[in-house]
Amino acid sequence: MAPMLQVAGHDIAVSSLDKELFPDDHFMKGDMLLHYSTVADAMVPHLAGRPLTLLRFPHGIGTEGFFQKHPTGRLPEWVRTVEVPHRRTTGTDHYVVGDDAATLLFLANLSAIEFHIWTATVDDIERPDRLVVDIDPPSGVPVAVLRSIARRARDLFTEVGLTPYLQATGGRGYHVVAPLDRTADFPFVRALAGDLADRLAAADPDMLTTAQRKNRRGDRIFLDVNRNGHGQTFVAPYSLRARPGAAVATPLEWNELGRSTPNGYNTTAISRRLARKTDPWANMDEHAATPAEVRIRLDALNNDA
Repeated sequence: MAPMLQVAGHDIAVSSLDKELFPDDHFMKGDMLLHYSTVADAMVPHLAGRPLTLLRFPHGIGTEGFFQKHPTGRLPEWVRTVEVPHRRTTGTDHYVVGDDAATLLFLANLSAIEFHIWTATVDDIERPDRLVVDIDPPSGVPVAVLRSIARRARDLFTEVGLTPYLQATGGRGYHVVAPLDRTADFPFVRALAGDLADRLAAADPDMLTTAQRKNRRGDRIFLDVNRNGHGQTFVAPYSLRARPGAAVATPLEWNELGRSTPNGYNTTAISRRLARKTDPWANMDEHAATPAEVRIRLDALNNDA
C-alpha cells in the first residue's frame, strides 16, 4: 500500500519517495514533498484563485519533462478546477487552481516540480492584479549588473506610482512585480508593462533590449513583459526550479538584493528563512495601483523626455 500524507483532513497517497528527481544533487521526490509541505503556508496565498501551469518531470530532470496546463486523469473531488474562456473563441480551457496545501502536495506528488501562475485570479479572470517585468539575461552577465537593472526597474515603478516587489527567480534573473487593483484588462496592462520596459531599455540600449526575437538581442539583457498577456504565467514564489542545484524562486526585500543571487536559495535556505521571517510579499495587495493612473504618470515622463 502506498504511503499516505494527511493534509488538512485530506489523504494523499504518495509514491516513489526515493526517486532522484535531481540526480546531480541526490534530491529525491520525498525531499521535494518535504519542501512543498514546509513552504505551503507562505506559498499557497500566491497560488490561491489562480489557474496553474505545471512543469512535470516524472522521471527526474535528467529526462524530458513537460508543461501541463490542463488536468488529465481523475482528480480528488477536493481539488478545485475551473473553466476559463478562450480569449478569441467561444470555447474554454480547464485548469487546476491551487487553493490549499493539500492541492499543492497532491500536484507535487505527480512530479510537478515547478508551479507557474496567471497574473489574474479566476474571480476576475480578464483583469490582472499583477504586473511583471522579467529581467532575463544571457549567460555570463555578472550578478552586479542584474542587481543594477532590478534597482532601475524598482525606481521607475516607484516614480510612476507602482509598488515594486522583488523575486529571485531561481534561474538566471530577477522578477520585478507590482500589485494592481484589477481595474484594467490584459491588453492595457500588457501595453503598460511594455512601455515601462521600453523606457528602461531606451536609457541603456547597449545593455538592455525588449526585442522579441533572440537573434536581435545579441548579448543584451532581455526585459520580458510577455508574462503580462492573457493566459501567460510567471513562476510562483517558493516554487522549485527544474535545474541542477534545486534552487527556489524566492521573494526578497529590496535591502536583500545586494547580497542575493538569482539562484542562491535552495530548500534548506528557504526552510531557515521562513522560520525566522515572514514572506516579503505577504501584504502586497494592500499596495495595489490603478493602471490608468500609472499610465498617466508614465506618459508624462515620456513627454518630458
